[in-house]
Amino acid sequence: MTHPVFERTVTSTTCPYCGVGCGVYATADGQTVIDVTGDPKHPANFGKLCVKGSNLHHTVGAEGRLLHPSINGQTTTYQSAIEYVAKAFQDSIALYGPDSVAMYVSGQILTEDYYIANKFMKGFVGSANIDTNSRLCMSSAVAAYKRAFGSDTVPCTYTDLEEADVLVLVGSNAAYTHPILYQRMQAAKQRRPELQIIVIDPRHSATVEGSDLHLPIYPGTDTVLFNGLLQYLYQHNVCDKTYIEQAVDGFESALAACAGWDIERVARVTGVTVDALTMFYTAFAEQKRVVTFYSQGVNQSEQGVTKAHAIINCHLAQGKIGYAGAGPFSITGQPNAMGGREVGGLANMLAAHMDIENPQHREWVSEFWQSERLASKPGLKAVDLFASVKAKQIKVLWIMATNPVVSMPNRNEIEAALAACDCVIVSDCYARNDTLAFADVILPSSTWSEKDGMVTNSERRISRQRGIVAPPGEAVHDWQVIRDVARAMGWERAFAYSSPREIFCEHAALSGWYNGQDGAPVRDFNISALSQMSAREYEQFKPTMWPITAEHPEGNIRLFADKLFYTPNRRAVMWPTPFVDHSEPADPDYPWVLMTGRYRDQWHTMTRTGRAAELALNQPEPYLHISPKAALELGIAEGNFARVNSRYGEVVLPVKYDIGLREHTCFAPIHWTQQNSHGATISRCVSSRVDPISGQPDSKFVAVNISAEPVAQYGQIWSREAVVLPCEYWTLVTLATGVGYFTGSQNTLTMAQWLEHFVTQPWSWHFIDATQSDSVFAIASRSDQIMCMLALGATKPDLPWSWLVDLAQRTALDTELVAQYLRRDIPTAHTRGKLVCSCFQVGKKDIEQAIASGCDSVDALGQTLHCGTNCGSCKSELQALLNQQQAQPLIHLQAV
Repeated sequence: MTHPVFERTVTSTTCPYCGVGCGVYATADGQTVIDVTGDPKHPANFGKLCVKGSNLHHTVGAEGRLLHPSINGQTTTYQSAIEYVAKAFQDSIALYGPDSVAMYVSGQILTEDYYIANKFMKGFVGSANIDTNSRLCMSSAVAAYKRAFGSDTVPCTYTDLEEADVLVLVGSNAAYTHPILYQRMQAAKQRRPELQIIVIDPRHSATVEGSDLHLPIYPGTDTVLFNGLLQYLYQHNVCDKTYIEQAVDGFESALAACAGWDIERVARVTGVTVDALTMFYTAFAEQKRVVTFYSQGVNQSEQGVTKAHAIINCHLAQGKIGYAGAGPFSITGQPNAMGGREVGGLANMLAAHMDIENPQHREWVSEFWQSERLASKPGLKAVDLFASVKAKQIKVLWIMATNPVVSMPNRNEIEAALAACDCVIVSDCYARNDTLAFADVILPSSTWSEKDGMVTNSERRISRQRGIVAPPGEAVHDWQVIRDVARAMGWERAFAYSSPREIFCEHAALSGWYNGQDGAPVRDFNISALSQMSAREYEQFKPTMWPITAEHPEGNIRLFADKLFYTPNRRAVMWPTPFVDHSEPADPDYPWVLMTGRYRDQWHTMTRTGRAAELALNQPEPYLHISPKAALELGIAEGNFARVNSRYGEVVLPVKYDIGLREHTCFAPIHWTQQNSHGATISRCVSSRVDPISGQPDSKFVAVNISAEPVAQYGQIWSREAVVLPCEYWTLVTLATGVGYFTGSQNTLTMAQWLEHFVTQPWSWHFIDATQSDSVFAIASRSDQIMCMLALGATKPDLPWSWLVDLAQRTALDTELVAQYLRRDIPTAHTRGKLVCSCFQVGKKDIEQAIASGCDSVDALGQTLHCGTNCGSCKSELQALLNQQQAQPLIHLQAV
């Protein structure tokens, strides 16, 4: 039998992870993507990719994909699924009105998908009950920009990070979350050592390793810190009075809210020393080119908008905006969160940066869409939307390209809401995620490498994401399924699209509709120069920053240089930012503050990154990070389990020592789900509290109680196939061959009890070693091939996964192999310790030995071991190991 030979193609596209928007060259063989490299011409990354982007080709393919639509668990045809969804919407609207239906979409869909979804809901269903998971990451930044500038205008570019004299990173572990931008900062630091990098974060994160000053503030006190800065600027007479007189309103009221925040009081409340505060305040005050780079540590707060205003106020007070190397720079967390903002993706927005509460804007959009049903009021924001689902006010909910059971706060409430909903429709790519368990209708979707359209990154740069291979099975693009449902509901003319280009051109035309014309005020978002793009122009589109107009056909990099903003009087606004203490602070019952965040090699809920073995081993399981002193007080050894309780739920996690945490604070990652770890979904602990203005959840501050969780028996399993486990705790690890599990049991189980759970597998169990009282080792085979290796003991086995995979790849189960396993005779090649460099498989012990042998810099380690020389994602960890090994704790960074 002959197999078809496919010609290899290389396509320029865009990475689907964070908001940096890196350009990618994807090599395909006609059926799948087989390699990716950075696009050296793309201005976001100039050829660099982080470890997640470098491994994109390991996350694609048909395995594990949703291939066919289903209704109530039964496979159905695409047309039947479309008709079912359309009827569910129509029936609910007829009986209960348009606000009885809703959509919850994602910053991972493309601009064309986003546009048509909002046109469908707001323009023709007649309800603004369409929100997005971008509500969870940047809605506080959006609200602050709109209130300060009159528009959701990001004033900075990535080049500003390289041109600044002071970089202030607030609530951002950029080394992990936006590694390419972090590397650009570090490269600028190498070129200009005088560049000062200041990190404001309660944790000593990886980002701190490359900084000059670390301010480990107490969680939630960002507003105090920046109120103190504004007071300092005023007291030292360095506010730009001319700029304020020409371009800013609200200075006096903003200053009044900062009264009393002298540096000593700021130090008491934030927990940062006066000396460290003075260093920060002086640097900000004296240097002209300052960029404040902020992310989820600011946004994900019940005071997120206030925190963002406190940052913006300091820039406006000195006029540090509108020129190179200066400005308040909010960085988004998703590949198309910015594109979603452009099309009005949030429930309180209208398309093209228009305002749903503005009657004139509604009239213009109604006229453009030729709709008489346009929503007349804002819809429900994410947390309120799911609360309305639980209250049965929303009867039909369509979830698209997101996993809210894991990513939304207060998982127990989200599960209850979806269980109560009459009809849950889920559009997704993969066959396993926690949300699918609640779906009545499942629609298979295309994913990266298949989708075709536009995305916009954090600096307003629009790029093409190109379809490279065909979607498998009956998977379709998101814009197509929305179009087809809209047509089935009778709106054929308004949704007569045959390509994403047609949708994008309409979106571009709307951006110029009554924009500075016929007496209408000028809006910031305008890409009307793209409204007549041909198919060839659309296909060949090069990354460009908006606005893109007849006046600026190649885009406009610098905004606000003319000191004109988008408020009615064209002046920026400084807002009062009074500090309000957290509504649920730590107390005797819940004495710890839990912070949440990301690990380096994983992203969101791991539906994509969890498929790649190359991304699994830097942090193979989720940990509760606490200080060694705190663990000792709690009686929990590193690696043992802890139970974490909040007022909303609980999780059980193994403990990892972390010397970079403040007293009575702890940290846990957001990524693990019921699909890959039992009981470790951290959103169970997070409350439904939100910022009252933005509606963004307060995910970074949770009062919790921590206690030791008794575990009598630990286990480690390698298996060629997935298995059922007879234990309370487990975490799945994706490996190059087979899968791995870490396990924990409250009771000591005999080997017979373990084997009972494997009886459905046609395996032969033998070579069981029970010579040691606290450990048992066993091997299973089938047709002389190793199928499973099992290690149990009173302590964690912690065998190298690479060694187990190597053993499993042996062609025959022989006596020598069995003896090697039972003796735990691990070759040196597999004893390198924790994996630090995923690209070159360099372990912690390799690096420590190289440092001991004389490598005294990250560059020297790269020359010796190659670590850090490809994607660069591990450089911050390399620097941390250098600091530890060289006994150079960088005392000047320790601000408490």
